[in-house]
Amino acid sequence: MLALPDAGLLLGRLAVGVVFVAHGWQKLTDEGHAAVARSFDHLGIPLPGLAAVYGTWVELLGGIALIAGVLVPLAGVLIALDMAGAFWYVHMDKGLFSQEGGYEYVLVLGVVCLLFAFTGAGRFSVDSLLWGRRRDAAPDRQSVPA
Repeated sequence: MLALPDAGLLLGRLAVGVVFVAHGWQKLTDEGHAAVARSFDHLGIPLPGLAAVYGTWVELLGGIALIAGVLVPLAGVLIALDMAGAFWYVHMDKGLFSQEGGYEYVLVLGVVCLLFAFTGAGRFSVDSLLWGRRRDAAPDRQSVPA
């Protein structure tokens, strides 16, 4: 039973999950909904109040879901959509590099979250405990005689 792919998914989920929990928590506590909505309005994001609620809670709860490995395909898609919005409304016209306000950071985070959505959480997750192998990312690989 090969566990390295599952361990890799766990490490990736933990790292990315911590980043999203931190950003969601910052929006919730440091900035607050009204300030996030004003910022989104200034950036030209449609429905800034709704977008602020979505961004805050998807990042916070989605990050927690990634860390725990629960509902990872759903969390991955929802966070990737959040990053697509950040790409489109904030970073797209600033080039690739993040030091110039570019999109490299949101691109990597969004694509990694889609990776989690496509592969599932892996064996070391709540999803695996609840739903078994159907949600596991890496099937056991056994060599087949030629």
